[in-house]
Amino acid sequence: MADRLRRAVGGRLVPRGPVLTLALYARKRLERQELAQALVQKRIPLAGLREIDRLTDEMSFGFWHNPSEVAAFLRGAARMGGHPALERTDAFLRLLTPSERLRLGEARALTVANYYLTCLRLAAPGLDAGTLERTFARLDAVHLPMFVDALAHVE
Repeated sequence: MADRLRRAVGGRLVPRGPVLTLALYARKRLERQELAQALVQKRIPLAGLREIDRLTDEMSFGFWHNPSEVAAFLRGAARMGGHPALERTDAFLRLLTPSERLRLGEARALTVANYYLTCLRLAAPGLDAGTLERTFARLDAVHLPMFVDALAHVE
């Protein structure tokens, strides 16, 4: 969903490289996980962090749960003029494919949209630690279903 939102906002925020298929994304995610495990177990040198970082960026891995990265994205989006999907549930829902929305149904699609919009709001300036903790607790309480057809929604 991060890639879809970045592509919708456009400009310099569009991810570099091609849109990953779900199969390729899964392979890269496993590769990243294996590298991280090897690094922790000291089977590879610290230079392996560069490859982990590259894969993290390529996949937008962890984007939604990293308020500092989301804040940087929001600053860039503001410079680009913003996008309705950053603020409105109905606009965010348009990032889903028709088959994803059908599979989810309206209530679960709203849950998905509101989940990601909450992640965007985590980066709002002025959040104190207690507010941040309560907001993360709301996210942790939601169990998103598998629903994605592809990493980018092509119109």
